[in-house]
Amino acid sequence: MKQIVSTTDLQPQERALVDAMRRLQFGRVEALRIERGELVLDPWPTMVENVKFATKESTGHQTSPHEFKLKRQVVELFEYVRAVEAGEIHCLEVRHGLPFSMEIRHRPAGDGGDRG
Repeated sequence: MKQIVSTTDLQPQERALVDAMRRLQFGRVEALRIERGELVLDPWPTMVENVKFATKESTGHQTSPHEFKLKRQVVELFEYVRAVEAGEIHCLEVRHGLPFSMEIRHRPAGDGGDRG
């Protein structure tokens, strides 16, 4: 498997999720399916935005350059997803446009070694 370093290493559905997380900034992604190590974005998962009032935090959505190097959190998310045969990310918490933590449901592999 090719090492994930920048957006050029992402599958189209992974890039779509990166862009959505950057627009979301703070919140969570719910019910995100994984099949054969790939995200399933049809139907699009539920996006829940955290909105805070009277704070100095910017609520503006970030735009992404076409290509850029990925932060470690994004790399770890997609490395994990690509190792899952079948499952669902119940809740992916997003902070500052980056994946922070997730709850995932997946079937244990028959040999106990792989995720999925």
